[in-house]
Order: sequence, then C-alpha cells, then structure tokens
Amino acid sequence: MKTNELFTILEENNNKALLFGYNNTQLVAQNYHITEVKHTAIKAVDCGGSMDQWNETIIQLLEPATYNGEPAMSCDKATEILSKVGKMAAYDLDAIVKFEYGNNTFHTAHLPVDQVLVGDDKIIIQLSTDTTQCKAADACGLTLDELVTTEATDSSCTPGGGCC
Repeated sequence: MKTNELFTILEENNNKALLFGYNNTQLVAQNYHITEVKHTAIKAVDCGGSMDQWNETIIQLLEPATYNGEPAMSCDKATEILSKVGKMAAYDLDAIVKFEYGNNTFHTAHLPVDQVLVGDDKIIIQLSTDTTQCKAADACGLTLDELVTTEATDSSCTPGGGCC
C-alpha cells in the first residue's frame, strides 16, 4: 500500500475505529499510540551489483503495558496525527507504507499492509510479514524456491560466482 492510499482510506472512514491486525489472528491492543513516523529513503545494491532505490513511510505503533478499556483511536484522530507530521516533514505520497510494531510476544518488525477490512464502525488494517529475497536470482540462475532449499549446499552461488 502506498502512503496516499492509506490517507484515502482514513479519510473515507473518518469516524470509525482504527484497528491493526498482525500474525493472521492477533490484534494490536486498541489503546495503541502512533509514536513516530519515519520518512525513509532506501538506496540498495543487491548481490548481483544492481542498484535500486525507493521511499517508505514507516508508522510506529506502541502498545502500552496495560489496557484499561480505552476505545480505539479513530481514523480521524490518526489523520490528525499524520497531518501534523506532514506539516513538519513532507510525505512522499507514492512511498510504500509500513507499520513498525512489536510486543513481548511478537518481534518488532516493519510490517506491510496485507488488506483493509472495513466494517460499519471500524476498520482493521491487516499487516503481514515480508520475506527476504534475492533480487539477483537471474544472475544465479536460481528460483526463490531453489534459493531456499539449495543455497546452503549449491556451490553455484558462491563468493565471486556472480551471485549472492
């Protein structure tokens, strides 16, 4: 999901509760806080020597240690927070948006949006996990499945071999 798509979803659902799902069946505690927004420019060189660059908007969610029955943040409150950030540091509206989240049972990670579930009084932004990938697999002549199963034993992907 791109940053502008997130803003559109929040604006279209402004009075609804904003919840986040992770790990397929878990929900971030509804008394979470948006504690930081990162405008990240990534410049990467893969193992095949190709360079790529892109921007990400990373929104950090903090789950307080205790929950006292507080209602979930509304979409309009989230929009207010994100707008305040945008006045201080402009967004790249085409940037990929990810949510930084972790708690005592789930490792902290930058999680992309998998889907948005819209109900009558709430929306749930379902987060997923990324997997690492070899972007130069063509240089190796290996598919992702082969990389996962043969990388440790296949000598074609060795230092100086034009790949990983």
